Amino acid sequence: MFSILSAGIAPTFALMAFFYLKDRFSEPIGLTLKMFILGALLVFPIMFIQYTFAAEGFSNNAFIYSFLVVALSEEFFKWFIFLYFIYHHTEFDEHYDGIVYAVAISLGFATIENFLYILTNGVEYAFTRALFPVSSHALFGVIMGFYFGKSKVGVQLKKWNLFLAFSLPYVLHGLYDYILLTVTSRWLLLLIPFMIALWLLGLRSVKVANQSIDPIFAENKKQA
Repeated sequence: MFSILSAGIAPTFALMAFFYLKDRFSEPIGLTLKMFILGALLVFPIMFIQYTFAAEGFSNNAFIYSFLVVALSEEFFKWFIFLYFIYHHTEFDEHYDGIVYAVAISLGFATIENFLYILTNGVEYAFTRALFPVSSHALFGVIMGFYFGKSKVGVQLKKWNLFLAFSLPYVLHGLYDYILLTVTSRWLLLLIPFMIALWLLGLRSVKVANQSIDPIFAENKKQA
């Protein structure tokens, strides 16, 4: 059980630490942990929703199941949790903060999902799960948080950026699942380039968000 627990949580904590430490002005650990826990709690209602749709035959169509069952339910609820619990919080005052909190929500969800999968299917899947599903959840969170951050600190296109915070991770998530469900042989030939592109997009978002901080604001944060 210890090996399963370790394999389930190790990649999510490593990714969370990576993105958290990229922040020039670290967010409160307690608030970040709260977002992580809220993300983890999402697993159970989302599993019920997905199970219900699968029982009704929606899983028979790869496109509908990928985009309208899995991606829609998971990314919408992550987006809603962020909007409801953190978007208006006083600690959310930098562009990069959006990435920290959205990644926390996404990796909270991924931790429980990953643990349950390994518990059911075996620890031999841990490495593949870390490379693909867990990493993809983190990167969907980066993109979601990037646009939440743009909406929060920007003066223009606030609603449009809120829309992008949901729609881009949703489309990417749906495409990811569609590849897994439809490419039965040599699926790595499509998934590896997809993940490389997703990492490049995520790391670019991290860089841009960190560079967008106002110098006066940065000085005030240092003195606080």
